[in-house]
Amino acid sequence: MSSLDQALRAALAARETLLAQLHSQGTDCYRLFHGSQEGAPGLTADRYGPQLLVQSFHHPVERDDLLQLHATINQALGLELQLVYNDRSGSNSRIDRSDPVYQIEPAALEDQIGHEWGLNYRVRARHPGQDPLLFLDLRNTRGWIKAHSAGKSVLNLFAYTCGVGLCAAAGGASEVVNLDFAEGNLEVGKENGALNPQLPTMQFIQSDYFPAIRQLAGLPVSTRRGQKLPHYPRLEQRQFDLVLLDPPAWAKSAFGTVDLLRDYQSLLKPALLATAKGGTLICCNNLARVELEDWRQQVLRCAEKLGRPVRDCQVIRPADDFPSRDGKPPLKTLRLQL
Repeated sequence: MSSLDQALRAALAARETLLAQLHSQGTDCYRLFHGSQEGAPGLTADRYGPQLLVQSFHHPVERDDLLQLHATINQALGLELQLVYNDRSGSNSRIDRSDPVYQIEPAALEDQIGHEWGLNYRVRARHPGQDPLLFLDLRNTRGWIKAHSAGKSVLNLFAYTCGVGLCAAAGGASEVVNLDFAEGNLEVGKENGALNPQLPTMQFIQSDYFPAIRQLAGLPVSTRRGQKLPHYPRLEQRQFDLVLLDPPAWAKSAFGTVDLLRDYQSLLKPALLATAKGGTLICCNNLARVELEDWRQQVLRCAEKLGRPVRDCQVIRPADDFPSRDGKPPLKTLRLQL
């Protein structure tokens, strides 16, 4: 038995109770192997409904190891999952190699449906972006939102494929607004909405974060001297009962720079102003190098200086399919009661 197979079997055994709980909750999207913490750095194995997505970030997985990994997971789950392997360790990371083992069966390239918290999500083995269409480590946060959004207006910032918005709609939100810069992300969000026709219709706004959130917060959209800003949607100032702020680690546009390490405040301040008094702001930071306590203090100081003090601050941790040996998972999520 190889060292990888031993590590994988240990990871699957550690998840037995969790997987039973997830299945009973209507969830078949979860991480089966978190290599950085379970014995194979740079390797992950995730289930998305009928598919098994294996990704390598440091070096390619050898042929026999990939076959064995697939067989071991199928045996443990009692299923025949469709294998999708994305090697992301090189510049041409998703081009299939000549060996047929690395090539995807045509059926696995078709649109599929995965489930989380009883909701339907679009699953695609390959799409124009690199990342999967649903980030699994945010599942506990989506579950909290589903359980606490009844009657509330919800703003989903950096919405990606709108999983948070979908959970808010399922939880009985009075209004759900998803905001993201990428049209393709919002199109998948609309597909997710269509896959759950029993839910009320969500709203979708395609816009750069900075002009949108500053308008909602009642702040001017700043311009640089001598520079004409691109077109952006005009929005009215308003506040929401529940706001989710889950930005990428870094991004730059004509309107500003997203930098979770050096300038989280520029993202946080307008989001705080767009959250109603007595409302809830859930904010995330996915940089591993940022310590939770340092970031938490930064967030609380920022809210205090802005005149929006936090009455209660709670941490929402990823579920046990994202183990952390030192108790410091990369994704950090704070739930702020204003």
